[in-house]
Amino acid sequence: MRKLFFGLAVLFLWSCGGNKPDESAYQEQTDTTAVSSPPISEEVISSIIQQIPSPLEISVLLKESGTNYNQEFLNNPDNRANYNSNFQKALNLGIYGTDLGYTNIYEQSGDGLEYMESIKSLADELNIGQFFDIRTIGRLATNSKNLDSLLLITTQNFNDINAHLQEQNRSNLSVLLLTGGWMEAMHITCQVAEKNPENEALKETIGEQKIILDNITILLNFYKESDPNVADLLSKIKSLEEVYEQVDIVHTYQESSYEIVDGVMVIKDNSTSEIKITDEQVAQIRDIVSSIRKDVII
Repeated sequence: MRKLFFGLAVLFLWSCGGNKPDESAYQEQTDTTAVSSPPISEEVISSIIQQIPSPLEISVLLKESGTNYNQEFLNNPDNRANYNSNFQKALNLGIYGTDLGYTNIYEQSGDGLEYMESIKSLADELNIGQFFDIRTIGRLATNSKNLDSLLLITTQNFNDINAHLQEQNRSNLSVLLLTGGWMEAMHITCQVAEKNPENEALKETIGEQKIILDNITILLNFYKESDPNVADLLSKIKSLEEVYEQVDIVHTYQESSYEIVDGVMVIKDNSTSEIKITDEQVAQIRDIVSSIRKDVII
């Protein structure tokens, strides 16, 4: 079962070479910076991150579809100047992270450098730029062979970022980073699927997002009372949930087996899942995601 490249929500943003946060650099903001809701534990967000597959999976999926690189799928890196609130900045930081991952998959290093600049700018404005080592990311992101290294770096350091944001009562921004990246990943995949209507793997990938959407919605609901922007976003996502209610994911349990891999015994999960999604549902999901995204990137 293929999964969406949800990992690109924060992929290519954070470097293990980053320094510890300079607390004096943090300044109280007037918009959606601090929230009254209790923070979400690192364990909860980590459990969602654990669902992230290797970005190599989506790389194979997109290239197998035969679809060429299309910059029109992405958010213009120059749009960063339009984002004034922390709500906008966090969502679009996640979006730009996914866009950078897309340029990397197609080895478009020139475009990738522009997205790195936008990412660095937004990260600095959110006072989390101290976790970002642009030289390390630039070196890794311009070589597709380093995708797994980037994934390891970003997974490790997103936990550090989340912990820092919790200390500053800004854990809502962690959720917005994840939401923005997931939304952009959905958008790109839906656009590719539209150009490849016979590609069942892409349809299955879109159908599987029912599970991820449930997790995203749970996290956002946590902040809807304290953040009107989150409440507004959730109201838009409601229509997406309604379509996904019609998508069926049928799990078939099969007993696990054992096999030897490189001299080590491992457990093989033989259970399967069947995604039941129609072309009409895929089109509805694509249109709704496009509409929500349009409001976010403007």
